[in-house]
Amino acid sequence: MSFKFTDENFQQEALESNIPVIVDFYADWCGPCKMMAPIIDELATQYEGKIKIGKVNTDESRAVASKYNIMSIPTILFIKDGQVVETTVGALPKQVLEQKISQLF
Repeated sequence: MSFKFTDENFQQEALESNIPVIVDFYADWCGPCKMMAPIIDELATQYEGKIKIGKVNTDESRAVASKYNIMSIPTILFIKDGQVVETTVGALPKQVLEQKISQLF
């Protein structure tokens, strides 16, 4: 199951994490986001303990979405050592995400 990031916990849970982090910015009303949800949950289970994978609801956590200039969803940030190292926009196949994850190690 994926982690739920919020405005309140993003700094500590994402930026100060000692393992790489993947953050999926989504909204409940977004069709492509709904397509990505099972993939994000699968990856969270697959990489548990190695990478923290979670989601930010852009309707509920506007400060984090604004800080990272999230204009389209789904947007996925790949964070390593507190820095965004890659950003993707739009729905992606699981294989593409796995390839990007492998670059975090």
